[in-house]
Amino acid sequence: MNFRRTSLDGVWAIELELLQDDRGFFARTSCEVEFAQHGLNTRWPQCSLTYTARRGTLRGLHYQADPKPEAKLIRCTCGAIYDVVVDIRATSPTYRRWEAFELSSTNHRQLYVPGGFAHGFQTLDNDCEVFYQISEFYVPELARGVRWNDPGLGISWPIADPTLSARDRALPELSPCA
Repeated sequence: MNFRRTSLDGVWAIELELLQDDRGFFARTSCEVEFAQHGLNTRWPQCSLTYTARRGTLRGLHYQADPKPEAKLIRCTCGAIYDVVVDIRATSPTYRRWEAFELSSTNHRQLYVPGGFAHGFQTLDNDCEVFYQISEFYVPELARGVRWNDPGLGISWPIADPTLSARDRALPELSPCA
């Protein structure tokens, strides 16, 4: 795996190293030793999978609050997504900054997102699957989110007028002084 720092402290883009032959390829998606060498979480007690039927659907921006913030390792296993992370750590020098990444089944890129970031994605294809490895168990009373079109963040989503869940439409804006 090739680990690449991003503009947001703690967020890593990870390129898989494909071992290919006439059958296809093999690649490691996680290695306790390599993740630890980069100071990243190595414990993944929960994994989740999302399937999204329609292009332009937006999920997010979600996070789990203290005392159980989630680190996530995210990979698109079918289709393509525009994946966005927002720094919501009030004491961070990059508070309220965001960065976007294209994750797809063809570029084999994955994204490491530590706790303290809101995360969401928009599907760029029909029939997308996204696989998450998560560092904490889901705690419903700690589930939070930030509105996808918060004007204070100015996120540029690639597809206008996205399909959203009722929950995501009702999420609040990120306060200037979380």
